[in-house]
Amino acid sequence: MNIRSLTRGDGVVIGAAVLLFIASFFDLYSIDGAPDSYDLPSLWGSGGVVLGVVLAGIIGAALVVVARGLPQPPKVVGLDLAPFGVAFTVFAAWTALGNIFDPAGGFDNVDGASDNVGAGTGLILALLATLVMAGAAVATPLVPALQTPLIPAPTPPAPQPYGAQPSGGYGYPGAQQPQYGGQPPYTGQPQQPQAQTPAPQPAQPAGDFSPFWFAVPVPRPLFAEDGSPAPIAELAPGTWYLAVEQNGPALVAQTQDGRRGVLRDTSGIQRG
Repeated sequence: MNIRSLTRGDGVVIGAAVLLFIASFFDLYSIDGAPDSYDLPSLWGSGGVVLGVVLAGIIGAALVVVARGLPQPPKVVGLDLAPFGVAFTVFAAWTALGNIFDPAGGFDNVDGASDNVGAGTGLILALLATLVMAGAAVATPLVPALQTPLIPAPTPPAPQPYGAQPSGGYGYPGAQQPQYGGQPPYTGQPQQPQAQTPAPQPAQPAGDFSPFWFAVPVPRPLFAEDGSPAPIAELAPGTWYLAVEQNGPALVAQTQDGRRGVLRDTSGIQRG
C-alpha cells in the first residue's frame, strides 16, 4: 500500500474513523436527574448502534482508504471498493441521525424517566464523526482541495551536470570506481604525456533506443503493457527507474521488483 497516494480527503476520513471509535466508549443516552451511580451503557451496549453506526462507519472508512492506497484495488461484483466504502459511510451517518431521535432504542420508560432521556455524549460524537466521514468520502473526488496529497512528495534531486551520474535509488550503478593499481609507481623521472588515439566507436543506427535511468517529479502510475486501464504500480519521486524501451511518447519502465509497465506521462522526468 502506497501512503503517498492518499489525499487530504482520505486523511479526514481516517481522522473521523478514529473519532468514531473513541466515541463508541461513551454514553449512548443520558437521563436528566439520574443519580451519579447510575451506570449508563456505551454505544457497545446497543447492537443496532454497533452494527449500523460504529462498524459500518469504520468498515466504510477502511474501504475508502484501501481503494485509494492500493495500485490495483480488488473489485467486488465488478465494482471498485471506493463506492462500497462511500455507501457504508453514508449509511452510518443516516443510522446515527436516526438514533439521535431515539437514543434509548424504542423504550418509552427507562427507570421511570421516559421524558428525560436524551442522546448521550457518545451518540452525539458518533453522529458528528459519521457526518464528517461521509462528507469527506463523497466530496474528495469533487473538491480539488481535498485531492491534494496527504504526504507532500519529496523534492526531486537537482539536475546533474552533463556526464555526471546521480547517486542512490533503485539499482543505479553510480560512479565508476578507480581502476585497480591506482597511479603508476614513481620512477624519479617525469613521464612525458603520451598521445592516445581514440578507438573508433561503432555508429549507432538512427532511432536506436538505449536504456537509461530516470526519476519522476511526482508520483506517476505505471500501466500494464497490454494496454489495460488499471495501473500495476506507482513510480515514486526520489527513486531511479530503468527505461528499457520506448513506445511512442511513452516509456517502458522496470520497477524494483522486476515488473515492467508503461509510463504514459513522461513530462518533467529527470534522466540519469
